[in-house]
Amino acid sequence: MNAGQRVLGPAAVLFDMDGTLTDSEKLWTIALGDYAAHRGGELSDAVRAGMVGSNMRRSMQILLEDQQLPAGERDVDAAADWVEARVGALFRDELPWRPGAQRALLAVRAAGLPTALVTSTIRSLTEIALDTLGRENFDATVCGDEVGGRNKPDPQPYLQAARALGVDPAHCVAFEDSPTGMASAAGAGCRVVGVPCEVPLEAVPQEIGPQELGQRAVVWPSLEGFEVGWLTELVAGSQV
Repeated sequence: MNAGQRVLGPAAVLFDMDGTLTDSEKLWTIALGDYAAHRGGELSDAVRAGMVGSNMRRSMQILLEDQQLPAGERDVDAAADWVEARVGALFRDELPWRPGAQRALLAVRAAGLPTALVTSTIRSLTEIALDTLGRENFDATVCGDEVGGRNKPDPQPYLQAARALGVDPAHCVAFEDSPTGMASAAGAGCRVVGVPCEVPLEAVPQEIGPQELGQRAVVWPSLEGFEVGWLTELVAGSQV
């Protein structure tokens, strides 16, 4: 953990990656669109929106079925390999931050709060992203291929991150950009801050009801202007 005086507030802060810290959902859209074109099709906005927050295998399943292509296990693996290579190239070329995200992450670290990266992206691509995000900025990292198939919206990724940090998820604040991710974090018991990117945050998956999510979540328009003190207000029950 970086040196810094510990502030009163959450036991830890858990960050999603794509669309929350990095503006990489747009890069995923490029790669997925390129794959659809490679197979003679086209990626629709509606299908792409349905993939946001999902893990690689689920996204490939959605894409292949939409394109009316074979979607067996080997087909999904082959599509995932193709998209992984394309996304990796895009990540290496440029991985932009979301507005205010880098400052927010560094402010949390400077305050001495433990942090974890909780992403649906697979480990190999996350390692490339960490060249931009900074490995030193996270005490734990949970990737989409490390949760035993229990990907967001299942609570497992956030439960696993909390265990890795040795904290109670009920005392954590999670930052997410998708209904799928928010449902995962809320299901684990975290307080959740939704910061919309590619999709609206009104829709909530069936795995967790809107009322239950609403009791644990707030939506901020952006991370610009972020102050660490806001986290203290969140865990104290105030909505900022």
